[in-house]
Amino acid sequence: MLLSRKPNPADRGGRVEQDDVAAALPAGLPAPSRQSLRGLDWFIFFLADVQTGFGPFIAVYLTTQKWTQVEIGLVLSIGGIVALIGQMPGGAIIDAAKSERLVAALAIVTIGFCALAYAAMPIFPVVIAAATLHAAASCVLGPAIAAISLGLVGPLAIGERLGRNARFASLGNGVAAAVMGTAGYLLSSRSVFLVTFLLAIPTLIALSRIREEEVDIARCHGEMPREAPVPGDTNIWHLIRQRPLIVFALSVLLLQLANAAMMPLMASAVTARSSQWATVLVAACIIVPQAIVALLSPTVGRKAQLWGRRPLLLIGFGALTIRGLLFATVRDPYLLVLVQVFDGLTAAVFAVMIPLIVADVAFGSGHFNLAQGIVGTATGIGASLSTALGGYVSDKFGNATAFIGLSGVAATGLLLILLMMPETRRTA
Repeated sequence: MLLSRKPNPADRGGRVEQDDVAAALPAGLPAPSRQSLRGLDWFIFFLADVQTGFGPFIAVYLTTQKWTQVEIGLVLSIGGIVALIGQMPGGAIIDAAKSERLVAALAIVTIGFCALAYAAMPIFPVVIAAATLHAAASCVLGPAIAAISLGLVGPLAIGERLGRNARFASLGNGVAAAVMGTAGYLLSSRSVFLVTFLLAIPTLIALSRIREEEVDIARCHGEMPREAPVPGDTNIWHLIRQRPLIVFALSVLLLQLANAAMMPLMASAVTARSSQWATVLVAACIIVPQAIVALLSPTVGRKAQLWGRRPLLLIGFGALTIRGLLFATVRDPYLLVLVQVFDGLTAAVFAVMIPLIVADVAFGSGHFNLAQGIVGTATGIGASLSTALGGYVSDKFGNATAFIGLSGVAATGLLLILLMMPETRRTA
């Protein structure tokens, strides 16, 4: 079963972590080295730094370049559409890859040059091209991280490893937001993308620290050891038709439909109300939830095994619903930073639960990354619709109406989980 070990409250680093992973691996398979485990930690940390530059800072930057909300929403939506088209092929590429590290490295190089393009020429054709390439490269990075993690530690330790991944990702996001917010305030919003380009270098260095021979390819693809019983049918169509996967994909679509537009809309609103401090406030709005994720994500991984998956999913959707309502009613830009505590709660839940539930459903099928691509496609649909519809409603009816509508979508996702989502936790 996933997460069958009792978590150690002591430091998870060094030999302690290696011993725990070794205990979860089938007999005869070597435990990953400390170098590889730390390399994965720092790879995730720096990759989160790089990706932070493509978040709400895009809305701030393009707003300062006199772009309208519709134009900004269009750029973000195009990225979402490319993500929609590329998620399943991205998962299939990872399932077919001989080296997940090589695929990840090529994607990081592409993203670095996209950031440079934003900074150099913020004109419509260049920005559209950069958004497209960034989305395409990101389609393989998410599955690659989960696959490398699974290949290193195996299915029995993946839950706790995912919690650790989420912690380092949130720390990376928080540090990057602080650095980029400071750079944006002291220099210009353009400097955020130059910092993003430079951060691609340590990301590649950290990736190179993961030893290729320690990433088991069969485990990367979700295959079980030969001596382990394979549950159910491993046919792809059987996997796609599973009710838990379908319901969960729909819930993730609603999650993204409600969530993706909130930060860009809030960032634009803050820029309009407090232009001088906009970059700093947006950075603070990123740092707060990332700090919450860093604190809570390992606990989420443990509680998922104790409580089951559904209670945590309900908590995540409930927090998102409350956040949308508060964004609609709170006017003080400084108080909006406190509202982001709810974003942190939602992010902590779904950062761990999305790959964990996918691993539950795809257990033993050998199509783990394809299943990730299916859920990623739902993510792309929700995100692309959210930013376009959110920007349109905001321009026509105001931010408050847009936030109330997004909150209603989150409430719909909560009801879907409550009424239709089965429990996927494995007990044996």
